[in-house]
Amino acid sequence: MPRFRFVAMDSKGGESEGVLDAADQSEAVSLIRAKGLFPTSVNALSGGGGPAAAKPGLQATKTKKSAAKGLKMELTLPAFLGGGVKLKELTVFTRQLATLVEAGLPLLRSLRILLQQEKCLGLRTALSGMGESVEGGNTFSESLGMYPKIFDNLFVNMVKAGEAGGVLDVVLNRLSEFMEKAERIRRKIKGAMVYPVVVLVVAMLILCFLLVKIIPQFAIIFDDMLDGAQLPGLTQFVIDASHILVHYWYHVIMVVAAVVAGLKLTNRTKKGHFFLDMVKIKSPLVGPLIMKTAVARFSRTLGTLMTSGVPVLQALNIVRDTSGNAVIAAATQEIHDAVKEGDSMCMPMEASGAFPSMVVSMVDVGEETGALPDMLLRIADNYEDEVDTAVEALTSIIEPIMIVMLALIVGTIVIAMFVPLISIITEMS
Repeated sequence: MPRFRFVAMDSKGGESEGVLDAADQSEAVSLIRAKGLFPTSVNALSGGGGPAAAKPGLQATKTKKSAAKGLKMELTLPAFLGGGVKLKELTVFTRQLATLVEAGLPLLRSLRILLQQEKCLGLRTALSGMGESVEGGNTFSESLGMYPKIFDNLFVNMVKAGEAGGVLDVVLNRLSEFMEKAERIRRKIKGAMVYPVVVLVVAMLILCFLLVKIIPQFAIIFDDMLDGAQLPGLTQFVIDASHILVHYWYHVIMVVAAVVAGLKLTNRTKKGHFFLDMVKIKSPLVGPLIMKTAVARFSRTLGTLMTSGVPVLQALNIVRDTSGNAVIAAATQEIHDAVKEGDSMCMPMEASGAFPSMVVSMVDVGEETGALPDMLLRIADNYEDEVDTAVEALTSIIEPIMIVMLALIVGTIVIAMFVPLISIITEMS
């Protein structure tokens, strides 16, 4: 009988390895699972094995302990080794899998076909592991759960609902559409921010050049020609700023690093994260865009989950965890608690103040007519269109603002330097 060497994990996360006899690999996996172990590797031994295969049956040797978190880390490659999976790659994978499943191919065969053509190392690793897991008797959603850094709770739970309802192909198509629209919005916002960032970087470089190279030369001239006379306030301020940047630049870097670190530490706390997200939403220029993006994401995610058959309470929990905004997450938790008590969704939505009145009204109508999932998807479509319009408007507003700011900064420095020069020329004449 063929022998198989295996590596498996127990319920506590401990890793075991050994050798067993089985008719084929599927039977070997079944025997391992019957012992309460989760197989991570099962390979046939050539030539009937060796010393490790001397005794028949299941031989397991405990090698090391690892937490469940460690197991998940082992199943996901680090980003620098190619384990990172971009949203675009994941979207293409989901669309291709939906097409294969919709065509009637078995899930396991579909995964193997995609494994043969996949170029992303992270997805190749995941596809290989998921194929072994599905072949070992696990469901597809359980196999996806082995790779939480690639497939989030939204993905896993929608697939789980699709498996339960026998509509996995439909759910995969909805997932791919969801990710395609999310990628489109992200790409639009990212593209709109390129020009302002470039202008800001150029402005900072020009400002540093003036303060480091030009202003010190003017300071020397003023000291020589004014014999220590008091300079105008604006000129003295610019010279002092130049002196600090030239002689105490490391202090400037330390202050900037401290501010950045402080913001990151604040963002890690619950109250601090909520405060910073509230500031973003209330900011004058980008606030409306952030709010519309968050509302569109909330509506699209909740509508897609409910349309796929995920229970509303579970769907709200997923939306809360994947909202990306602490204000929307807190409002979603309030909605969840109200729905759990038997209330409607529109009342806590309105009380939270995080959603526009139009969204609350449309949700109210959706609940009354029993078409809430469709209404949420309509809200998402509407707000995604508004996001596109807001991005274009923001781009058209930011461009002149950045140009004016750059002109003001350079103009202020020029005026500050020429005011003393005018006084010197007047005295000389």
